[in-house]
Amino acid sequence: MWIDLVSSLSADVKFGGPGCEEEMRAAEAVLGHPLPAALKDFWRLADGAHDEDGFAVVCSVGEVMGRNLEFRSSAAFRDLYMPFDPLLLFGESAGGDLFACVVKPERPDVFVWDHENDSRRWAANGLEDYLRRRLGDDPQWYASW
Repeated sequence: MWIDLVSSLSADVKFGGPGCEEEMRAAEAVLGHPLPAALKDFWRLADGAHDEDGFAVVCSVGEVMGRNLEFRSSAAFRDLYMPFDPLLLFGESAGGDLFACVVKPERPDVFVWDHENDSRRWAANGLEDYLRRRLGDDPQWYASW
């Protein structure tokens, strides 16, 4: 479903090979919470998807684990920004903003984190809506807020 959806929205997205269940379990153990079911379903088909400019529409499991560990544990991030523990960063934009789903408490919404002012704005109602908005007719939909 996910590859068909993304491919129907953009022919320019490059997919990673299928993800590994063991890596997903390791990410859950390291991060201390379950990964969202929709992302796990996506990763079972493709371990990441990048747009024509190389930015992650959906990061690989390893990228998600590394980025989230960095943002949650780095003293520099803790001193500059609100906590990232409730979020799971999973996508990136050309402008440096990051997309995240809420994992504490778990809910399907996707937010965009603005790296310049640390705001977190609602962007989509789940992974499917995020992909449709991100890859649809206006890929900069979130930039106009």
